[in-house]
Amino acid sequence: MSIAAEAAPTDELLFSIDDAGIARITLNRPQARNALTFAMYEGLVDLCGRIESDRSVKAVILTGAGDKAFAAGTDIGQFRDFRTAEEALGYERFMDRVLGSLERLRVPTIAAVAGACTGGGMAIAAACDMRIASQDARFGIPIARTLGNCLSQSTLRRLSGLIGAPRVKDILFTARLVGAEEARAIGFANEVVADAAAVQARASELATLLASHAPLTLQATKEGLRRLSEQAGEGPAASGDDLIVLCYTSEDFREGMDAFLSKRPPSFKGR
Repeated sequence: MSIAAEAAPTDELLFSIDDAGIARITLNRPQARNALTFAMYEGLVDLCGRIESDRSVKAVILTGAGDKAFAAGTDIGQFRDFRTAEEALGYERFMDRVLGSLERLRVPTIAAVAGACTGGGMAIAAACDMRIASQDARFGIPIARTLGNCLSQSTLRRLSGLIGAPRVKDILFTARLVGAEEARAIGFANEVVADAAAVQARASELATLLASHAPLTLQATKEGLRRLSEQAGEGPAASGDDLIVLCYTSEDFREGMDAFLSKRPPSFKGR
């Protein structure tokens, strides 16, 4: 069953899907710069699971409500009772589960970023496949001058895979915010557009393009790159043999060849 008409898990996390199979998740706490509560994080995991099981979904746009912030990270009030090693490790393992659910989605994901994208917000954007930013977007994780916590190994892996370890050190050590043009120059933002409205328009345009492409090709590319970033050891899974078989033995591959030889557009089904 399509999840298009099902209710979002919370009013603070909105969900919709259009007729082209493009899903949109909106972090909806503009009064708090879209800072995420634990319930919102759990809702995001739930939505990822539902999207993964719905073959009608072809691409996902993740964005923040309003034009002031994509997300300002975790709501600091969630940390008030933290005291023990178990609580600290539990939180970071929880975050790894949230970000991993987003990173492992079979369909391409686009972070549509306007305004502040900081702390956990930057970590969420890093777990997406592509990032479209407004001119006023600002990226950073200034925990060295605020909370005094640290990032998990998984989050450090994602960030360093995108911009390299030296730039991760620069951003974390100095606790500075990176502007949109610098974010594009260092490889974090894929594109920079004028404002929040342009971000939404460009994200929709890009999602429509991706939704028209061969789903298994996109899925195999995502998973292969993820495995490389994790240095997934040895064996068929690490080599990507299963991904090669997935694509080359698919109906879509036969359709692609026939369409090419017949000089017509292919009709991919994702199987």
